[in-house]
Amino acid sequence: MNLGGAYQTKRPVRSLHNYRILLKLCDEVGYRLAEEFFWHNPAKLPSPIEWVNKRKIRVKDSVDMVWWLSKDDYPKADITRVLVPYSERMQKLQTDPEKYYKPKLRPSGHDIGAGFAVDNGGAIPSNLLQIPNTESNSRYIQLCKMLDVETHPARFPMKLPLFFIQMLTDPGDTVLDIFAGSNTTGAAAESLERHWIAFEQNRMYLLASTFRFLDKEVSESEVTELYHKLLVSQEPTRIGSTKQPSLFNI
Repeated sequence: MNLGGAYQTKRPVRSLHNYRILLKLCDEVGYRLAEEFFWHNPAKLPSPIEWVNKRKIRVKDSVDMVWWLSKDDYPKADITRVLVPYSERMQKLQTDPEKYYKPKLRPSGHDIGAGFAVDNGGAIPSNLLQIPNTESNSRYIQLCKMLDVETHPARFPMKLPLFFIQMLTDPGDTVLDIFAGSNTTGAAAESLERHWIAFEQNRMYLLASTFRFLDKEVSESEVTELYHKLLVSQEPTRIGSTKQPSLFNI
């Protein structure tokens, strides 16, 4: 669950609504907080304007909370699927371990033994996900502009759902997004060979999301024809590649 922070109305004081939701989900509904993540978007514009830009009494809010909630203590997960590149220092250490460290017990309790320099294919990621939200010329945006269709105003980068889908699901699993918007999650799931279901209250946003699933070879006239077909149709329509078409029932 991704919930951005907010300020109270007309006050330079943070709202606690997101924390209250988390407490209710855990205390009253029965979910477990498996782990909290922090999505840092370095490209986020300064906000709120009143307190940051005008009065300059608060700093830019560029971190969103992402809560991984589970129904039991041991949900399916595999962090080896989301390893990150080793730092330059770690790469040097692996090349010549004796030059850069001595095996010993650290004050933290970590026993840094001789196997510390083993190459495991990457480093364990942290719960700080630095992913800039800079989509500006994607196929989705291009086709929305071509048809003069409104793009979703609060899109998030595909790398965000990709991280969690890779870590928490297997190919063939089904991913559900209950606030799909432009269906970035569905596109991420399909790229990883997962099934997906998207819930979205605004039919026009969901209709435009079909642009994410069209082959690059589809012509502008074909896109226009498909869009208008979906606009009036009440029947499910399959679009996308011939190998793995997506079923849209909008």
